[in-house]
Amino acid sequence: MNKLYPSAQAALIGIVRDGQTLAVGGFGLCGIPEALITALRDSGARDLTCISNNAGVDNFGLGQLLTTRQISKMISSYVGGNKEFERQYLSGELKLEFTPQGTLAEKLRAGGAGIPAFFTRTGVGTMVAEGKEVREFNGVPHILEHSLTADVALVKAWKADKAGNLMFNKTARNFNPVCAMAGRVTVVEVEELVEIGALAADEIHLPGIYVDRIVINATPEKRIEQRTVQG
Repeated sequence: MNKLYPSAQAALIGIVRDGQTLAVGGFGLCGIPEALITALRDSGARDLTCISNNAGVDNFGLGQLLTTRQISKMISSYVGGNKEFERQYLSGELKLEFTPQGTLAEKLRAGGAGIPAFFTRTGVGTMVAEGKEVREFNGVPHILEHSLTADVALVKAWKADKAGNLMFNKTARNFNPVCAMAGRVTVVEVEELVEIGALAADEIHLPGIYVDRIVINATPEKRIEQRTVQG
């Protein structure tokens, strides 16, 4: 089965529609699927729910889709780096499901593993717990969190072989593996494609069974979110 597609635009044809839920990898601007996000914007799909740690920055990453009003709801952990995100949320234009970062990662991991829900201590006694079932384990209250899955997952990896086995580059791994596992259809953007067998077994961070389509973006911008220098 050939998983390679000639462009990010081609890889989204037939799988992206209005009203879908998408899981998008990345942490800030680290490890985001830049070309796939741009192709998602250009697809014109609207009323999207996006599961992502944050929403990029203004006019880059998922911030592009906020500018075009294609996202109607975000399921996120952090929103402070995007002024348009903040403006839309405070004005009531954008729905937001705030989720603690570790809980968000576990929601995606559990969803990909077929686990429908789990209990956690995180968020007990805060607004995160509002409306959720609370149970005590060993005398400690826990809240019930439902897992997350997505119609489509867009992820970024450093290398892939032609079977879709993935290798991530250091901290750019972040949310990408769990997003890939949670997606019913997963599209990966990679910088390098190698032959099957070129990656040693212990170099593979995510097996190709989770990957449906591959796109090569050999020269991503890799924009730095906040540059700090010392004089």
